Amino acid sequence: MEAGDSYGGRGTQQPTEEVSLQPEWRRRTASSGREQNLTLQPEWRRGKPIASPSPSGAGDEAQKKENEQENEVLLQPEWRSSKPNASSVWEPEWRRSRSTATTSTTSAFPWNQNYSVRKPVGSSSGSVQRDSRNFDQSWRNAPPKGYAVPKLERLQISDDLAASSSALEKKDKTSPILRPDNGGTLAVLTSTLCVNHFPVKFNPESIIFHYNASVKPKFSSKVGQPRKLTNNDLSMIREKLFSDDPERFPLDMTAHDGAKNIFSAVQLPEETVTVEIFEGEDEKITSYSVTITLLNKLRLRKLMDYLCGHSLSLPRDILQGMDVVIKENPARRTISVGRHFYPTNPPLVMKELRPGIIAVGGFQHSLKPTSQGLSLCVDYSVVPFRKQMSVLDFLHERIDNFNLGEFEKFRKYVEKVLIGLKVSVTHRKSKQKYIIAGLTPAVTRYVTFPIDCTTGWKLSKDVSLLSFFNEKYDKDIVYKDIPCLDLGKGNKKNYVPMEFCVIAEGQRYPKDRLDGVSAKTLEAMSLAHPSERQGAIQKMVRSRDGPCGGDLLKNFGMRVNTTMTTILGRVIGPPELKLGDPNGKIAKITVDLDKCHWNLAGRSMVEGKPVEYWGIIDFTSIGPYSKKLRRKEFVEKLIGKYKTLGINMQEPIWYEESSMKILASYDLLSELLEKINICKNNQGRLQFLLCVMANKSPGYKYLKWISETKVGIVTQCCLSYSANQGDDKFYTYLALKINAKLGGSNVELNNRLPYFKGDEHVMFIGADVNHPGSRDNRSPSIVAVVATVNWPAANRYAARVCPQFNRSEKILKFGEVCVELVGCYERMNGVRPQRIVVFRDGVSEYQFDMVLNEELLDLKRVFQRLNYFPTITLIVAQKRHQTRFFPNGWKDGSSSGNILPGTVIDTKVIHPFEFDFYLCSYYGSLGTSKPTHYHVLWDEHKFTSDELQKLIYEMCFTFARCTKPVSLVPPVYYADLAAYRGRLYHEARTGMQSKKSRAYSSSKDSSPVPSTASFEQGFYRLHADLENIMFFI
Repeated sequence: MEAGDSYGGRGTQQPTEEVSLQPEWRRRTASSGREQNLTLQPEWRRGKPIASPSPSGAGDEAQKKENEQENEVLLQPEWRSSKPNASSVWEPEWRRSRSTATTSTTSAFPWNQNYSVRKPVGSSSGSVQRDSRNFDQSWRNAPPKGYAVPKLERLQISDDLAASSSALEKKDKTSPILRPDNGGTLAVLTSTLCVNHFPVKFNPESIIFHYNASVKPKFSSKVGQPRKLTNNDLSMIREKLFSDDPERFPLDMTAHDGAKNIFSAVQLPEETVTVEIFEGEDEKITSYSVTITLLNKLRLRKLMDYLCGHSLSLPRDILQGMDVVIKENPARRTISVGRHFYPTNPPLVMKELRPGIIAVGGFQHSLKPTSQGLSLCVDYSVVPFRKQMSVLDFLHERIDNFNLGEFEKFRKYVEKVLIGLKVSVTHRKSKQKYIIAGLTPAVTRYVTFPIDCTTGWKLSKDVSLLSFFNEKYDKDIVYKDIPCLDLGKGNKKNYVPMEFCVIAEGQRYPKDRLDGVSAKTLEAMSLAHPSERQGAIQKMVRSRDGPCGGDLLKNFGMRVNTTMTTILGRVIGPPELKLGDPNGKIAKITVDLDKCHWNLAGRSMVEGKPVEYWGIIDFTSIGPYSKKLRRKEFVEKLIGKYKTLGINMQEPIWYEESSMKILASYDLLSELLEKINICKNNQGRLQFLLCVMANKSPGYKYLKWISETKVGIVTQCCLSYSANQGDDKFYTYLALKINAKLGGSNVELNNRLPYFKGDEHVMFIGADVNHPGSRDNRSPSIVAVVATVNWPAANRYAARVCPQFNRSEKILKFGEVCVELVGCYERMNGVRPQRIVVFRDGVSEYQFDMVLNEELLDLKRVFQRLNYFPTITLIVAQKRHQTRFFPNGWKDGSSSGNILPGTVIDTKVIHPFEFDFYLCSYYGSLGTSKPTHYHVLWDEHKFTSDELQKLIYEMCFTFARCTKPVSLVPPVYYADLAAYRGRLYHEARTGMQSKKSRAYSSSKDSSPVPSTASFEQGFYRLHADLENIMFFI
């Protein structure tokens, strides 16, 4: 379908005088040129006079009164206290050299009325020719948005988890900033890429009707309370309703989310309908009352308005409805697990991992509003499932040497592998699934039970299971000398012979329970080569079981282009780096464009920390370990590697022989470390303690917690096998980690980070929240905030770790933690940073509002109380997305078949008007490279796209523990590592085996929802000697 048709809203030819593509508040009067509806503008754009802080009490009262009248007071530093006149806009000194302040009289929206669809093409010179949209960039000379802080009284941050950001009116909230330009142009070369986004066309005049289907069983009061209906029950009842009356309830015009929501392309009758379900062969009919109620009419015109820029508010309810519609076809035909779908007939990919466990390939998809319109993003995934097979065959495969004739010998093993599994039965026509509760004590031939009077049988004694199955189901039981399965719930028993039970299809097997070989097989399937992944995605999109199969989408006025979007990527050149040379001087090095890897051969670190006092704990020296540490050889190689890197390392002053048994015991390990701590003070302060383990052990968490929070010793762990067999690469990486932990600098940029000039100090902050497992509703979430403590190298970090409420994503007291890190920076550098760039990890688009209007505001409020007003930029880094890019040909990719490191994408598949981009900063050697999606929420530094993209890419080269750029900007990467370290602390807390340790296992701590205070009683507090070093890498 060509641009200009009824579905192509973004490509329609626009009249010359058309202004409807601008939001209403952007339109101007011809006479004054001033903006009209100001309530939708950012506060700094509203032309309000800027209130200066008053030093006197009277001034405070006057200010308070003015606040009440204006209701738009902006928090500002003293240098902002003067009011701008009508002819000029103030800029700080550091901006005056970059641009001339002018009065903006044109639209601040990222595109003007001469709008056209982006079609980037490459030029012969290697640069990127941008699209034909005429962007008005004069608004960039206006005051940075960050200088205007929302009124505190209006955007309060509550420490109460029950307080939701939704309580604030949307008009009072700050929204993510708009894209400042037409995208970046910086590139050393361009490449044509395919992206797993498929354009979705829809009729903007269509309406999707959203209904609620309330289902209640009809039952006699004698029976008692009804059982809770599962999503499977609801789906079955809905299908029966629509199949019984297809004229009034057309199945091919509706989509169901598996719960109570029905989305329909046509209006359905709003009434209560009785649906009768046969629970099985010769079973009594069960009746259900289904009440259909209209909840909303989803007008797709609202979504089109958002995509075209008429509205700044994303209609999430419409996206949700369309998403359910697209999921309907695969939900009916495949195994669904959350948002993932796995076809099995025929399977896309299937491989046996071990007896009874198979890996199945499938897909997940999501709808995304993008610059090219609505897109369907489809990605490939692999998940282990239990194989559908009879229970008896499963036991023969799962248990070695299993023999039915000696069943009692294997009873414990059988119970272990069967209890909790879902099964279906073959002696009835019912599709119901049951959970195995256990085995009968007696074998099948001796199992009896009383007949329920509701079946119509009137007997005064128990009935034999053998006779019951023969008379009721005409089934003869073959295996009479083995127990039956108990498929009942609670006190109600339901005995079924094993030969009539089948392991139900679609049971996901936990990945963490796979053995080593199975886990590697699954990983190899997941890390598909880019060309294989691309082919699998295309196959799924075009299959009858995929999201585009069937006629359902057409009935809703939707159509998906089944060809991947083609896009032009820009490749940013790698920065020059500096390392040391054998003469102790600084040497400039360049890295290749393909892998961006540098070699330390003949080079040294920029700043190596000499090692004079260090020790070794050898946990392999005592015990029956086949691979004990060859200590003398290990020490010689490590000291030799340090020497080649230009760093002096002495022989260890402490050596302790120990065992893995001591490592696994909190009490014994604590005594050992305390002993070493006492002795070290007498012989010299240990710089670090190298701990060698025979294998990965749960005692690792005890070691880290005791050494980092109680004793104050830096530890570095390694396995004896790696130490004995380790090559030069192993010892190089070991030296890199040790040097960084001791405060050294491994590598630095030859030129300072781009954009920042002058003498003002800059701090980079990274924040992340580590949540407990999906079934853990008691353990705290762990917050980690890291920040740079040096400038201009910006490659050394300090970290703070603290717990908070279970599964709370909002960082409580974010401002206080950042102030503590700012104080650390000030103590080490003698000055506070004047500029701060915050990177936030782990949040989705739905949580941007919380980060922007709660966490950032908390940070600004705390800074204001200290009379501290640095400029701030807030960026969200997302790795958990499904967007993948594939080279269109071998010339467009790296040697591994992936896109080149440094590839930036900021056209077509990005947000329609907000400031975001994709950056692949690393060389993907295995599987398909996954770029990071950066979304700028707040920017007081007025970055251009080129400036910010180059800044982030070059920061990725400063990661301390490897010799190549990493996939994620280091502040976020380090925050993730620090948060995981905090999780280990919590696991150490809950895993203490001795009552002598401390009172952390008190009844107060084991409450279902522990208070924050109970977690801050010193358990997560780092030792003072480790607070300002990179102990966590």
